[in-house]
Amino acid sequence: MTTALNPAAPLDPLDQRIVAALQIDGRASWRRIATALEEPERKIARRGLRLLESGAVVVRGLVVRGETVILRMNCRPGAVRDTAVATARREDAIFSYVLAGAADCVAELQCAQGGLARLMLDEVPALPGLVEQQVSPVLRYFRTVHEWSPGILGADEIEALGGRSPVTDGVGAPDVEAAGPEERAILRALAEDGRRTHDELAAIAGVSVATARRRVESLTQQGLVSIRAAVEPALLGLPVEALLWIRTRPDEVEAVGRLLVESPLVRYAAVVMGEHQLLVDVTQPSKSALHAFLTESPWVRRVEAVQSHLVVEAWKRSGVPTRGPVH
Repeated sequence: MTTALNPAAPLDPLDQRIVAALQIDGRASWRRIATALEEPERKIARRGLRLLESGAVVVRGLVVRGETVILRMNCRPGAVRDTAVATARREDAIFSYVLAGAADCVAELQCAQGGLARLMLDEVPALPGLVEQQVSPVLRYFRTVHEWSPGILGADEIEALGGRSPVTDGVGAPDVEAAGPEERAILRALAEDGRRTHDELAAIAGVSVATARRRVESLTQQGLVSIRAAVEPALLGLPVEALLWIRTRPDEVEAVGRLLVESPLVRYAAVVMGEHQLLVDVTQPSKSALHAFLTESPWVRRVEAVQSHLVVEAWKRSGVPTRGPVH
C-alpha cells in the first residue's frame, strides 16, 4: 500500500516541531528527538507515531538514479490534472505540481545518463493531455527539497539532532548500479520506509546489525540515498507556495542564489538551463507575505525578471505521492 501525505489543517506547535526534527534527521529516534526538544519521550513517541500513521509526514529514502531535469508542461483544457498525475506516477519523478500561471504543470525528474533524448522524444510526449513541453537540465543546487527546514527549530535543537544536512550543490549522479546486492536490498527497503530500524534492514539484507548500520551510513555519505521527511507546507502554517523562474545576469546567479536561500521559507533553489537561470520553490504564510518576498527581498534588486506561478495542487513531493495511491 502506498503511503501518501495527508493535506489538512495546520498541525499544533509541538507536532510541527516533531516534523521539523524529522526534517533534520528522518531516522532520529524518539528519544533523541525528545532530548533535543526537551519534551517527555513517551509524549514525543506517541505524537510522532500518530503523525506517521496518519500520513501527515512520510519518511522515505530517495534513491538517486540519475541527474535531474525540470519538466514544464502545458496541457489541453480539462487535462491538466491527468497530466500531473501521470507524471507523478513515474518512479523517476521527485515532485509533480499543478500551477496557476503560464505553465500548467511542472515536475522534477531523474534522468539516467544517456537517457535525455529518450525522455524528451519518447516518454514525455506520451503523457496524456500534453500540448507543449520544455525540459531544462539542472546545473547545480543551492537547496533541494530534501534539505528544506522551515526555521521552526532553534540552533541548539538542530545541533542536538546532528546539524543540518550539507547543501548538495552538485548534480552528478552516483552510480547506484555499482552497489552490491546487500546495498541494493537496503536501498529498496529505505525507499519504502526511511525509518526502518537497523535490525529490520539487517534481516532484509541478510547481514549483521552492525553491517547494516555501516551500510546506511556509507550509502548516505556517498549520496546514493537521501532520507528525509516529506510534509505538506500547509501543515507547518505555510499554505501559500509558489514556483519562481528568475532571470538575471550570468555573473549575478551565484549572489542571487545565496541571497534566496538565506530565507528558511525557500524550499528549493536550483540553477537550470534555459531563458531563466534560477528555479525557486518558496512557501509563505499568506499571499501578502509572498508579495513582500517578491518585491522587498534583497535578491530582488539583482534580478532582471521573475515569472511566478502559484502551486495549486501537489501530486508528489520528495518522491512521495501526496494525494493517496496514484494508479
